[in-house]
Amino acid sequence: MSRVLWAALTVVLLLGAGLWVSGLVPHCCGARQAPSRAEAALARRLRTWSLPADARQRPNPFASSTEVLQESARHFADHCASCHGNDGGGNTEMGRNLYPPAPDMREAATQQLSDGELYYIIRNGIRWTGMPAWGEPGNDNDQDSWKLVLFIRHLPKLTADELRDMERFNPKSDADRKEEKEEEDFLKGGPAGDQAPKSR
Repeated sequence: MSRVLWAALTVVLLLGAGLWVSGLVPHCCGARQAPSRAEAALARRLRTWSLPADARQRPNPFASSTEVLQESARHFADHCASCHGNDGGGNTEMGRNLYPPAPDMREAATQQLSDGELYYIIRNGIRWTGMPAWGEPGNDNDQDSWKLVLFIRHLPKLTADELRDMERFNPKSDADRKEEKEEEDFLKGGPAGDQAPKSR
């Protein structure tokens, strides 16, 4: 770890300890409050410092195409939307209740990151947040993750048709599937056993 990163971490720890001792942070373990602007800025700065320089420069080996965007949109719907939402806004029950909350990936803070930085974050996760590491360890050229980078770039331009297609790939519980089946059966007139008895 570089000296700058160690120095920054030391400063953060000392500031945190000072605030804790002074009683200014009585609820530091709670995830209900939004991070302060200072905390959010510091977190972004630490993230930037912790990303390897060579990761920033890595080019995406894939080009955006209709097929790649559809494939990566469906992958995103299945693996990422629980926290980030299909539209990337982070406005899901899970995303809102993380600390810090899942970011709106359509905004500049995410869109300004390089392809290599986005890839590195997907592959390695971010400590002290809800962002896990994805993909197989040791696979330094994960195609799915590179394609997800292209989809993240596309988020600000998502269409209603694309969002509808993604909904088919969102994870569903057994209860969700049962409810969908019951609605479908009802709209088709219901199973024979559920029909009202005929009047005599």
